[in-house]
Amino acid sequence: MMLKSAKLSQHMTEENKLKNNSILDAMFKAGAHFGYVKSRRNASVASFIFGSKNKTDIIDLEKTAEQLEKAKSFISGIAKAGKQVLFVGGKSEAKSFVKDGAMSIDMPYVSGRWIGGTLTNTVEIKKRVAKFEDLERQKEKGELMKYTKKERVLIDREIANLEEMFLGIVGMKELPKALFVVDPKKDNIAVSEAKKMGIPVVALANTDCNIKEIDYPIVANDSSTTSISFFMNEMINSYKSGKIAKA
Repeated sequence: MMLKSAKLSQHMTEENKLKNNSILDAMFKAGAHFGYVKSRRNASVASFIFGSKNKTDIIDLEKTAEQLEKAKSFISGIAKAGKQVLFVGGKSEAKSFVKDGAMSIDMPYVSGRWIGGTLTNTVEIKKRVAKFEDLERQKEKGELMKYTKKERVLIDREIANLEEMFLGIVGMKELPKALFVVDPKKDNIAVSEAKKMGIPVVALANTDCNIKEIDYPIVANDSSTTSISFFMNEMINSYKSGKIAKA
């Protein structure tokens, strides 16, 4: 019996090694190990630096893999509880991945400029979202035809502006249970608001970020589209897995 248990334990260890190697290979191929130049390094990421090459920091992907697993487990747990994750990515390299990924699992997102108060002033934000939905409804029903051509041009312009700011959070009827942020230095206001509201933050953070502000930091390249795509997919798939487990 003890022999069988030992063999099972050994088998599980081998499986974990293979799984870990697979993740490391995938991250390496995505260019996740490339940090910024050493002069931009934030002291909080020092333990994640493997070394430097041509003055560019190289990230220790084994440590990143450990953090990634913690983040995935957390996101999966949110899904099991049937709660929402708000995906945030305002930088140009991240916008399309954040939007497409969040939409694939019917989650809210901000793929552009963060609107101050999105988490801390929900009363005002809900009013503006409601106005956007009302104008959209009126337009679809042809109710805006009662206005002059000039007035309709101005209303269409307002709808476009509201859509750009609030389309991604129309389905967010209550505060999310977590944020996933691509580049928390870029979207520091979102991180700050989440902290004020007690909402945990998972973040893809490069070597210039202060990860002490992040609950589940994933230290890796947050500027390369291949790296961003890889980590977004990991988060999306973790949410899907958690949702399946809940069912």
